[in-house]
Amino acid sequence: MTHDDDRPEAPDAWHLTRRAHLHHAAALATGCVGALAAAHQPGPPASPVRVPAAETPPTLMKLQFRVNGKPQTLMVDTRTTLLDALRENLAMKGSKKGCDHGQCGACTVLVEGRRINACLTLAVMHDGQSVITIEGLSAGDQLHPMQAAFLKHDGFQCGYCTPGQICSSVGMLAEARMGMPSHVTADLQAAPGNTAVLSDEEIRERMSGNLCRCSAYPNIVAAIRDVAGARA
Repeated sequence: MTHDDDRPEAPDAWHLTRRAHLHHAAALATGCVGALAAAHQPGPPASPVRVPAAETPPTLMKLQFRVNGKPQTLMVDTRTTLLDALRENLAMKGSKKGCDHGQCGACTVLVEGRRINACLTLAVMHDGQSVITIEGLSAGDQLHPMQAAFLKHDGFQCGYCTPGQICSSVGMLAEARMGMPSHVTADLQAAPGNTAVLSDEEIRERMSGNLCRCSAYPNIVAAIRDVAGARA
């Protein structure tokens, strides 16, 4: 009979031989060396720090022109549009800034008698010229015939586009009197000067660059026809 003390001793589960210990130490050392090598590898080049360029100061130019019959002298940034010069420098708020892309006509004024979109032209381009805005069409309390016709025919609703519509109408009739044709003009050889022959189609075509979001177009055409002396 064998006593418990005579049993052979069970092997220790955590007992390592000298050879196994050396294997583990070698593996651990290899991992550390690899990690150190990876840490010392050069990374991607750093992006250069961008220093914002100093803003170029505006270039100012002296502008002398006549606005509604009065001489005006301004020092303006050469990038200033005629519309902004009128509204911001001369407080002529009648000319409206609508689309600011020349597509709605709310900013229409008369330069040397011809209608233009004031948002599409630089103020300094009109040095020495004459500019008429909606404020300059009337003579004191005496309304311009086109202004009176717009009131008579109720050619406006919200009124935002009305200054541009009226200025454009005045310029358009002047173009017709000079014989300038439109896209729908049937007789290109007709003698200039008779605006009474303008049809509604002609008036609508010639005014197509002025938008009315309230859609008061029939009344606008009626007002222009009244001033032109044209018949439907």
